[in-house]
Amino acid sequence: MKLIVGLGNPDIKYGHTRHNLGFMVLDRFLKDFSQVQKTIWEDSKKFKCDISQIEWQPKQGVLRRIILVKPKTYMNNSGLSVKLVSSFYKINPSDIWIIHDEIDLPLGSMKIRFGGGTAGHKGVMSIMSSLGTEKFWRFRLGIGHQKGIQNLKFKIKNSKSVEEFVLRGFSSGEAGKARDVIKRGSKAIAEALENGLEKAMNRFNTK
Repeated sequence: MKLIVGLGNPDIKYGHTRHNLGFMVLDRFLKDFSQVQKTIWEDSKKFKCDISQIEWQPKQGVLRRIILVKPKTYMNNSGLSVKLVSSFYKINPSDIWIIHDEIDLPLGSMKIRFGGGTAGHKGVMSIMSSLGTEKFWRFRLGIGHQKGIQNLKFKIKNSKSVEEFVLRGFSSGEAGKARDVIKRGSKAIAEALENGLEKAMNRFNTK
């Protein structure tokens, strides 16, 4: 069993912001998957999230049960929902995949990796604290751009400037790259389920 979690904030006003890229990718993945099998999100009060369960049958290998989750605990408390779901279904941290925005990567880029630090991402920080480990998978989706990163370096001690940046929407000039990384994020999840995370990293990690 795999637990795949997209990070974001539940309020509609945050729907198209950079910080909600994890939600967007998981929505796209479920939409792509539902072309084969009808699936819907369920509002789970018990797990404090939107949740959907699917079955993935790779061309080679056994049928897998996949749980998709979008926490409704807000970004900074994402770990609460992840802990509730993983504990109930007895899912090991190494079988948890977190899909999230990454300010340190250029817009449109992607890095899949296992473990590591938080890079200041409070959603990832909350999950690490709740699980008591950093040994889970991350699909890091770039939301930064060179000018934005340079400006933020001078204000990095002011967390408010970072929060303002991640809670912005994408400009018209960025929309194409944003759509592309959402599409690629969905494909990367499918590739990882079908052929394994190593092949997904080889194919989708930005050089």
